[in-house]
Amino acid sequence: MQAVHQLAERLIQNVGQVILGKRDVIELTVICLLCQGHLLIEDVPGVGKTMLAKALARSLGGSFKRIQFTPDMLPSDVTGTSIYNQKTGDFEFRPGPIMAQIVLADEINRATPKTQAALLEAMEERQVTVDGVTYPLGPPFLVLATQNPIEYEGTFPLPEAQLDRFLMRVSLGYPSPEQEMAILDAQQFRHPIEQLKQVTTVEALVATQEAIKSVYADKLIKEYIVALVDATRRHPEVYLGASPRGALTLFRAAQARAAIHNRDYVIPDDIKALAPATLGHRIIISPAARLKGITAGDVLDELLRTTPVPGARVR
Repeated sequence: MQAVHQLAERLIQNVGQVILGKRDVIELTVICLLCQGHLLIEDVPGVGKTMLAKALARSLGGSFKRIQFTPDMLPSDVTGTSIYNQKTGDFEFRPGPIMAQIVLADEINRATPKTQAALLEAMEERQVTVDGVTYPLGPPFLVLATQNPIEYEGTFPLPEAQLDRFLMRVSLGYPSPEQEMAILDAQQFRHPIEQLKQVTTVEALVATQEAIKSVYADKLIKEYIVALVDATRRHPEVYLGASPRGALTLFRAAQARAAIHNRDYVIPDDIKALAPATLGHRIIISPAARLKGITAGDVLDELLRTTPVPGARVR
């Protein structure tokens, strides 16, 4: 796992030159990338969501596209459309911005459900179908979607099928006063992203994505994951618990986190560290619990405290 650790560390440190003081969020983003998953960043404007996506794309040397979602956007504005060419007399496919390796879906909840649905096939099956023709999306394909948790006027909440396709939901949060001072100093003359260099290749990343699948996870660890996910479905304050996809993504993310920390085996701490980001957006709290101010994070904190943690045993 030394090669995985070194590649992940290069990515984290390189992106950290732009997103100062947020190593934990950058690490979660790299885990998403290694797991071939997608990331939902829910935070207020101006905290660096767009820069995070751009810095990651520059570090990989991959293609980057940004989609600014608006209520009048059509599905063809995302996937692409066929245009009639008068010279050739044929229809030519003009690919949309989804045809990139790193895609920033900015303010995704401002698009109508019909346009949001245009992302479902791309995110799950990594392909786009337009006019009956299917176009594959080359690896790596990562969607970083953002939404503002404060202003809901003129927005369309993401349906559960859409939320479930995001491997994680994270929040960047405000920087500390010291970190904000460092941001002012770093951007006094130019933005750090202008000097950001590529630190790995797409081919190396694809090989790393395959390598993390061999990280060892004991049967007790898998039972711990299943017990946590099952507990979300049985909790009295939960209307709808995490799906089987939630268990699978938590398992895969734990393998990636272990590799990033230079281990070839998963430990319970990996599960505890990743459960809030991987399961929180898959839990729907009951209306009565919402009236009492209970959140999905509160439920997960309780389950992590009460679910028995597996002990060690000799491999």
